[in-house]
Amino acid sequence: MRPILPTMSRVAVVTGAAQGIGRRTAEVLTAQGYAVAVLDRQPVDGFALSVTGDVADDASVDAFAGRVLDAFGRVDVLVNNAGIADIGPAEGIEPARFRRVIDVNLTGSFLLCQAFGRPMLAAGAGSIVNVASVAGLMGIADRAAYNASKHGLVGLTRTLAVEWGGRGVRVNAVCPGWVKTEMDVDAQASALYVDTDITEHVPMGRFAQPDDIAQAIAFLGDPARSGFVNGTMLNVDGGWYADGSWPGLRLGARNR
Repeated sequence: MRPILPTMSRVAVVTGAAQGIGRRTAEVLTAQGYAVAVLDRQPVDGFALSVTGDVADDASVDAFAGRVLDAFGRVDVLVNNAGIADIGPAEGIEPARFRRVIDVNLTGSFLLCQAFGRPMLAAGAGSIVNVASVAGLMGIADRAAYNASKHGLVGLTRTLAVEWGGRGVRVNAVCPGWVKTEMDVDAQASALYVDTDITEHVPMGRFAQPDDIAQAIAFLGDPARSGFVNGTMLNVDGGWYADGSWPGLRLGARNR
């Protein structure tokens, strides 16, 4: 039985919503009046529909899409946020680990785009927002699998924007810089970097917070605010990607 939704209620789908950017995005969209359906490998409470599953598994994605459409009859926004990282020198990455990152970050996003893009195309309206990364725009050492997956996601975003934009479905991506999330805590616990490695590189001098990214996603999802934005990679990185300065010049400009 479908839940009773307010007239013209919008429906959003968010993957990887158990924590970090995904969780905050689901909260922001809920506050903006969306009925939010979430998919994660662990249970998630607090949203209109929560399904446990793996974005890299065809059957899980198809079952999730079926449940969303059966429950709500439509989907207006898809946010492909689920992602994993694998940090280490390229020469030491096991093929299975490389494939798993590609499967989750890139193939999983494609599967979700297909599953929800079809009903969006049939309706002639919808917005897909892929959570890429500044690592999808440049090379960052010791992240070969992650970088490759995010570069692929940028390419997928542009291609779908070209194919689907004329049929009413906009496809964009956000490219976060370093964000203070549980993933960052785990990386720092492994002594991979410290806060100042990031804050001294970012012109704005701080990490992003999940809400910084969530608000950008909500903007791209809303046709009233971004209705002619299609095929865009929106950097939400405090200026990381724009800054080609060396460390002394960067910090000098900040401290004048």
